[in-house]
Amino acid sequence: MGSIIGSSSVEWSAYLGRELGNVTIIRELGRGVMGVVFVGYQKTLKRQVAVKVLAKAAGAGELASDLFRDEGEMVAVLAHPNIIPIFEMGEADDCFFQVMQLVDGIDLRTTIRRLSKHPIPSRRLMPVSEVIDLMVPILDALGYAHEEGVIHQDIKPANILVESRGGRPLVADFGIARALAGEYKSEGLVVGTPLYMSPEQVAGKVTDGRADIYSAGVILFELCAGSLPVRPAERAEEILTRKKNVPDTFFTAKPGQVSSRVDADLERIIVKAISPSAEWRYRACEDFIDDLKEYRAAHFAPADAV
Repeated sequence: MGSIIGSSSVEWSAYLGRELGNVTIIRELGRGVMGVVFVGYQKTLKRQVAVKVLAKAAGAGELASDLFRDEGEMVAVLAHPNIIPIFEMGEADDCFFQVMQLVDGIDLRTTIRRLSKHPIPSRRLMPVSEVIDLMVPILDALGYAHEEGVIHQDIKPANILVESRGGRPLVADFGIARALAGEYKSEGLVVGTPLYMSPEQVAGKVTDGRADIYSAGVILFELCAGSLPVRPAERAEEILTRKKNVPDTFFTAKPGQVSSRVDADLERIIVKAISPSAEWRYRACEDFIDDLKEYRAAHFAPADAV
């Protein structure tokens, strides 16, 4: 099956107050599959930044270190308004680190959770028109990265940040990004978040941009239907096994069966994006975007248009 790269027990609080490059670590911001993100202060430009750290003691191994280095090199050349830029990357005796833009906003997973607790039931889901407005720039960013030879491979709500002002979505944490020509062909290497991972990624196969399209399709499904129809209490290992061996049984219902607000046209778009077979998915993000824009134009008033 392979394994999911992650970090073991590390005393992350020891990094507080420490200097990495020209940045002083201030506080912890969050944890991800490839390390921990801190808020730091960049002395040269007198600004707060986000600092992602991968501790060498985390037991991720040489391959994870190579992935981390190459991530910075690849993402540093990406210039897109919906991709968080990396300013600096470096290595210390005990860690690798990357300095990137600090976003004033919250991630999409937090947004979904907050909406689900709204006292008014009808306000617990993001309007479909707003979902499309959110997904189009995300897909545009992914399509741009794909054209530059970079796939994300861990697209999920927690890796989509939405700015507090203006609501601009930004794709974060290319923590396991690899060049399409990638140097990492170790059979069985599995990296990502099981619920949103494509079947071919779970199987440890060489992936392309259609793996990101699958993950984006799952997010679209979740935002439009309100929940994902999966088996309750299924563990990560069980999800991986099911997606690898019987991927067409992973979702237990179609989008329209989960929520009546998902009509046949929208369901067709979602089902195509999350097809178990990459061959049946959208060929490129541009095609996915075209269908979403066409659906929006056909189902919502011009005043709501993007």
